[in-house]
Amino acid sequence: MNDNNRVLPRSFTRVFADNKLSIGLLTPIEAYPNSPFPTLNDHQQLAKSAEDAGFASIWLRDVPFYDPNFGDAAQLLDPFVYAGYLSALTKEITLGTAGIVLPLRDPISVAKQAASVDMLTNGRFVLGLSTGDRPTEYPAFGVEFEQRAERYRDSIEMIQCLHTEHYPRMNSQFYGNLTGNLDLHPKPVHGRIPMMAVGRSRQPIEWLAQNMDAWIWSVDDERAIQEINASLKIAAEDKTPPKYGYATFFDLADNPDAPYQRFYNVVRIGRHALIERLLKHQELGVSHVALNLKPSQRSAQSVIDEMGTHVLPALKRG
Repeated sequence: MNDNNRVLPRSFTRVFADNKLSIGLLTPIEAYPNSPFPTLNDHQQLAKSAEDAGFASIWLRDVPFYDPNFGDAAQLLDPFVYAGYLSALTKEITLGTAGIVLPLRDPISVAKQAASVDMLTNGRFVLGLSTGDRPTEYPAFGVEFEQRAERYRDSIEMIQCLHTEHYPRMNSQFYGNLTGNLDLHPKPVHGRIPMMAVGRSRQPIEWLAQNMDAWIWSVDDERAIQEINASLKIAAEDKTPPKYGYATFFDLADNPDAPYQRFYNVVRIGRHALIERLLKHQELGVSHVALNLKPSQRSAQSVIDEMGTHVLPALKRG
């Protein structure tokens, strides 16, 4: 799946460039620290502001149900529906999913939805796929939680088959069989849609290295980053290893000189320390950082403005 001989589209390389770190935003693009539910007020304008500020990507989350144990309903809207809507509001920014809970969805539907968004965005879509982190959702879908790793691999094989072959043939372990008498349209604008693993997805490093174009996880420890990139390079063998990035809950301090602080899974930091930290991670081979503004004490617009004025230009210079 990770084809070393295929040139990846601009939708991918503007986010996962060689020797460069880019910044994206997870939806909802909103600060809602005291509630599990966002308001979605001004979400159209905030998406446009993110693009104008120079963010590389907007990532849409897949949360079918609200589970009180997790305390976050994400952007409420279905990610493929929302991506189609955002495709009409934006022009250049990469849109992606982070990530579709693949074992809970039919792979033919995912292939169709992803190719549709890819067409609507003129090829600026990245398909991020996960196994999810909410076990309570699995019984609702009638899916065995312990089969999620195998279903994930089976689904990805079918999606790739539908996207890249005409009248494909494939025998699926968990889903239907393709017998060569049907063809899925539209096909991806650039021949295939870049695929990204979100979380470990219960897969070994070797499988991720051989099958994914990128990998977004939550690990941002500097020593671990070095070990991850080294492992991916070895496991990829003669292929190009997937680009590594991480996602984090993010609170940009009002004080630009505020030091780096971590509160469980929330990074709180001023812009000077943030720039230093990101440039260091760029040196270590991190390609992308996806920021979740849920815990932010400041408005999303305020954070976007400061990032666009100071942080993103410093990364380009670095």
